[in-house]
Amino acid sequence: MKLCIVGGGGFRTPYVYQALLRDRGFPRVTEVALYDIDEHRLRSMVAILDQLAAGFEDAPRLLPTTSLEAAVEGSDFVFAAVRVGGLEGRRCDEHVALDLNVLGQETTGPGGLAYALRTIPVMMELATLVRELAPHAYVMNFTNPAGIITEAMQSVLGERVLGICDTPSGLGRRVAGLLGLDHTRVQMDYVGLNHLGWMRRVMYNGEDVLPQLLADGKRLSLMEEGHVFGTDWIRTLGVIPNEYLFYYYFNRDAVRGIIDSKLTRGDFLAKTQSEFFDRVLQAGDGAADLWRETVRVRGASYMAEAKGGEQGAPATNREQETDPGQQGYAGVALGVMAAIARNERSTMILNVRNGSTVQGLPEDAVIEIPTTVDANGVHPQTTAQPELYQLGLMQQVKAVERHTIAAALTGSREEALKAFALHPLVDSVTVARDLLAGYIDRIPEVARVLTP
Repeated sequence: MKLCIVGGGGFRTPYVYQALLRDRGFPRVTEVALYDIDEHRLRSMVAILDQLAAGFEDAPRLLPTTSLEAAVEGSDFVFAAVRVGGLEGRRCDEHVALDLNVLGQETTGPGGLAYALRTIPVMMELATLVRELAPHAYVMNFTNPAGIITEAMQSVLGERVLGICDTPSGLGRRVAGLLGLDHTRVQMDYVGLNHLGWMRRVMYNGEDVLPQLLADGKRLSLMEEGHVFGTDWIRTLGVIPNEYLFYYYFNRDAVRGIIDSKLTRGDFLAKTQSEFFDRVLQAGDGAADLWRETVRVRGASYMAEAKGGEQGAPATNREQETDPGQQGYAGVALGVMAAIARNERSTMILNVRNGSTVQGLPEDAVIEIPTTVDANGVHPQTTAQPELYQLGLMQQVKAVERHTIAAALTGSREEALKAFALHPLVDSVTVARDLLAGYIDRIPEVARVLTP
């Protein structure tokens, strides 16, 4: 089988390739087309992947290319992880908002909307190309904001596009681990949108074990969510929120923490990533080790502002939580491919079309819920309806997402203004206007999308 990785020069690529190396099933991926617009990054990734493949006689063949058509054509699966505007765009996503005392974050709040506005047109071109050159392929989207991008692409490819995020699955594994349970036998009752959801039950042998964890303050405090939200707030909710809900429940704290920190996440990554690509080709046989070290440093300060730290701070336990070659989004991607290609039926938390799953949201809205995947495609599981406060937040953010998609597809600044003004983390139409003007002024890719 052929896998196309769009954004093949990115940091996520070695995770996916390690998972493929360890896959012993049949049929399996034998060709990996790496597409990127940056030839230096492509050469760097090929060097790293070749070193990771040492000792594997049947490693998938690498096909690096700067031609998207060549990469996509004949693919069985497409993995998409691109960053339109690069890390400078991400820095602007953050700083335009922070300059207005509004949350500046990659996927949540106005920064995520600016990221989506410039990314949707590019991903729609990809969707059209997949329809033409690989009509039977499934697209596994990891491009952020994953829910918005997936929903936009589904207008072209339907349910052959699904969004991947490892945060909910990682939460379920950690709950199981704290309770001493086999995480492969755990079923998770989770509902929400991407980076906005709640773990409501954790089923093990027919029993909901989540109350055990909520009742055990010591164990609960060991979880990152316990540290981020505080055990009292989690117990008050009676569910475990997705960690990105920190930006909603503690918005003022988050904004102040980011403003007071020495670096934003984008600032930090721009520095470390630039240093990595400057050094990697000179690292020779140590390229893979340099990648591992860079990933370790990146992971150590993930969501640092939610944990009372700063970018570049000492490592947390997150990076040691799982084997990156088998778990995280790489594991989810491999699970999706195995389920579809080999009918290895599996259930994962994915971003998929709502249908009739959550009442109060449109049928074609993309939501994040447990989904069974097999050779016949993706099948969202029936789930209990969200509580009123959960549904209300989901509805408001989903409305914002749909205005964002409309703005990106039509170039309408009015639709874009609606998206910013209606977002629950933007508290003023005046601020929304300033945000829109700032992003148009600072990010050329946003200006090109939004016509005057």
